[in-house]
Amino acid sequence: MIDPRATDSGAAGRVFPRVFGRTLPIVERAEGTTLHAADGRSYLDAAGGAIVVNVGHGRRSVADVMAAQAARVAYAHGTAFTSAALEAYAAELGEILPLDAPAVYPVSGGSEAIETALKMVRAYHLARGEGGRQIVIARWGSYHGNTLGALDLSGRQPLRRPYEAWLGRFRHVSAAYPYRAGEPRSNALGDVTELAGELERVILAAGPGTVAAFVAEPIVGATLGAVVPPDGYWPAIADVCRRHGVLLVADEVMTGFGRTGRWFGVDHWGIRPDLLVAAKGATSGYWPLGFVAAAGPIYEAIAAGGFVHGFTFSHSIPGAAVAREVLRILREEDLVAASAAKGERLLGLLAERLADHPHVGEIRGRGLLVGLEIVADRASRAPFPRAERRTEALVRAARERGVLVYSGTGNANGVDGDLIVLGPPFVVTDDELVRIADGVTGAVEAATAIAAGG
Repeated sequence: MIDPRATDSGAAGRVFPRVFGRTLPIVERAEGTTLHAADGRSYLDAAGGAIVVNVGHGRRSVADVMAAQAARVAYAHGTAFTSAALEAYAAELGEILPLDAPAVYPVSGGSEAIETALKMVRAYHLARGEGGRQIVIARWGSYHGNTLGALDLSGRQPLRRPYEAWLGRFRHVSAAYPYRAGEPRSNALGDVTELAGELERVILAAGPGTVAAFVAEPIVGATLGAVVPPDGYWPAIADVCRRHGVLLVADEVMTGFGRTGRWFGVDHWGIRPDLLVAAKGATSGYWPLGFVAAAGPIYEAIAAGGFVHGFTFSHSIPGAAVAREVLRILREEDLVAASAAKGERLLGLLAERLADHPHVGEIRGRGLLVGLEIVADRASRAPFPRAERRTEALVRAARERGVLVYSGTGNANGVDGDLIVLGPPFVVTDDELVRIADGVTGAVEAATAIAAGG
């Protein structure tokens, strides 16, 4: 038991912060791409929060739909009722999902969706009489969530490290990360033949009929900084999975709903996975919602065999209403195409300013998912030592310039490595894209000035 005298909490409650050691401003209101704090400062949300907000902040129609649905029915348990909102959303969502005859299981977020997908994988194989398929393979340098199962699946070593004693259920293959391919401790490859061959060797070594699924992000998000795999990677990986009866699970939590300039990341390669996991942009942050979409044959097998699973707040009726309105906005305002065009513009602006910067290793991404990898030496690609906390300095310097960015660390070798990710709302204007590029440029220069002799 903790001795209460050892704390200075007093009688009042307090918020357990996401990160210790920071004094955060109080956000007061938001609209479009801008967040306004109570102290009078405004911030351009170049990260969409955590690469979440796609239709923009302060959408009145979304708030109105949310309120109207909550006034009619705010909650009904998913074992007792369905609703018009849920059924309509699933039907409209099915029109854009890259799966055949999909069935949608809505939950409260990305981590829950990954946990649900893993259980679906198991339920599917059990229903088919293949209970020996227990092994799930993911990649190093991936991120699939922070619940223990999702964290174990993830290959983001800084997040895994404190909890390693509780992990070890899943297996990992190399990241599809051309920039750091073959480097010591990078756990990365860049050649399609090598990447597909490695996955096949792991499947074969595990033994016939033992591997259940392969789970991966189509384009890696914050863990590696918007890394696009080499051409041909996804068709080759899909072929390996099909030949060995391994389910292909696409984690589209960050890449879905137009973030990469297509409805879903796998659309860039024409891939149709067995299961697709999404969240974040599904509701643009207006409601905590994620889902797993299962292709028809997967759903039919699970329906026949049964599915032991559920969450109190799954199948949310207001969540479905909000997601449906966000989907309407994305469609009617052609915001997926906007993401593609504005992403190209942002990449061009950054390249004009930073392509030759001695501490910018690579500028990369698709659509409005853009990453910058910061290095100590451009020629050798050597990372800054983690102890120098360059990422934190860069985020702080960008914030001082009124620009909010998303960050990642440990990408080079599991400890060292600095990067930022940009993912503004799709309604970002050209003037705001220029402001983002200018703010990031100034932040990079400030954060790397010591190494440059400043």
